[in-house]
Amino acid sequence: MKHSHPVSVPQPLAATLPLSGSLDLTTRGTSCEHLRICSQGYTCCTSEMEENLANRSRAELETALLDSGRALQATLASQLRGFDGHFQLLLNDSERALQDAFPSAYGELYTQSAKAFRDLYAELRLYYRGANLQLEDTLAEFWARLLERLFRQPHPQRLLPDDYLDCLGKQAEALRPFGDAPRELRLRATRAFVAARAFVQGLGVAGDVVRKVAQVPLGPECSRAVMKLVYCAHCLGVPSARPCPDYCRNVFKGCLANQADLDAEWRNLLDSMVVITDKFWGPSGAESVIGNVHVWLAEAINALQDNRDTLTAKVIQSCGNPKVNPQGPGPEDKRHQGKLVLQEKPPTGTLERLVSEAKAQLRDAQDFWISLPGTLCSEKMAMSAASDDRCWNGMAKGRYLPEVMGDGLANQINNPEVEVDITKPDMTIRQQIMQLKIMTNRLRSAYNGEDSDFQDASDDGSGSGSGDGCPEDICGRRTDRKSSSSRTPLTHALPGLSEQEGHKTSRAARCPQPRTALLLLLVLALVLSAARPRWR
Repeated sequence: MKHSHPVSVPQPLAATLPLSGSLDLTTRGTSCEHLRICSQGYTCCTSEMEENLANRSRAELETALLDSGRALQATLASQLRGFDGHFQLLLNDSERALQDAFPSAYGELYTQSAKAFRDLYAELRLYYRGANLQLEDTLAEFWARLLERLFRQPHPQRLLPDDYLDCLGKQAEALRPFGDAPRELRLRATRAFVAARAFVQGLGVAGDVVRKVAQVPLGPECSRAVMKLVYCAHCLGVPSARPCPDYCRNVFKGCLANQADLDAEWRNLLDSMVVITDKFWGPSGAESVIGNVHVWLAEAINALQDNRDTLTAKVIQSCGNPKVNPQGPGPEDKRHQGKLVLQEKPPTGTLERLVSEAKAQLRDAQDFWISLPGTLCSEKMAMSAASDDRCWNGMAKGRYLPEVMGDGLANQINNPEVEVDITKPDMTIRQQIMQLKIMTNRLRSAYNGEDSDFQDASDDGSGSGSGDGCPEDICGRRTDRKSSSSRTPLTHALPGLSEQEGHKTSRAARCPQPRTALLLLLVLALVLSAARPRWR
């Protein structure tokens, strides 16, 4: 006796991905078809229909995963734009305040050194945006360059060769011509910029990880399990039976086992980001420092004016009286060299609002990876309200008895619904776990005011993955400090401004580069070859 059953397509998951054409599940029942996924026996589906439904269910689940990831990516991207825009606005406002106030207050003392100030702000932006700069070196070189220009300015008729400028630098180390401003700015700016940069980069890395993991394809065993979960009830003539809750969770815990392994490092990253926002406040906080760099610069120039006569006398006493250039200009007019007293710009409340929103959203996202199975079952599946005799258990209409598996790959060894090889983790996801570790270490270092090298933040680096996680249009390309077109090599640095108090050597200075080593080996080989006796 043959029967026909009209079979409906479940809407919540099936509707997530529009496909061209429709699948007609209304057919005459048959028991002669040998289905590969659904239970053997009386069925409404042919093997071809089963294969088409399996492909469809896999595509629908992949789309559902992409949709879940996009919502979180949008949240993280919105936070990144908000914080990045605010930090850059603070720095732009500081530079604008300097350009408005300094010319009238300092006259030629400022205008002849204006490029040094522009270069400083340009490099602060590069540093914040992820350039490969050492902030302490940048500030030390700025003060050295500024001192050279300001020392030349009242003595334009004097010849100041390199050896004289070297002597000037040594005297400046002891005399501190700019007062305490260089040291205070260095200490505060390092903490403020390091914290702001690390936080924004953390948002970028988090969004990058979500994007890459959402693109990881589902395996064949997962596709079979999802087909069985979603469509086999229709093929077996019980379309009204909704999946049992525990059955649905076991399917998705098996399918998303690798994704769940992100949980621990994901939580560490988000926790570290929440904690580092504490460094946005106070005298060394981003709000106080980034927007008031010009205030420290004004204090430094004021101190130089107070110390100029003493500095000049000491330099001439120790370094000699510089020779006069007969073709040089005459002594400088000392008009328009007054003092400038600036007040720090009070907080606007914008950063406080951004931090409050970010903390709430980051805490909400902490269990994103381990909550995915439950989220998909409740939001994308027409799941049964309870596990009873009326729900679909994968084989028939009836109660689902197996226990729910734990989270992560190792807990799927006995998953009754998805065959998972726990010895073969997904390498893309493992790379993203490493990126989370690296960024977390960077945030923890930044909390302590340390600017750790991004790729050295973990002992176990990865050659591929998220990179620095900060979009190029936000953070810009990593720029080597020595190759900046706005810079010229500085040979008269002031060591006292940075080196005596915890000066850090850059990675490039610590580690010989491979090309350099190969070049040295080549030169050595040539020397040895030339030194060998030649036999005739």
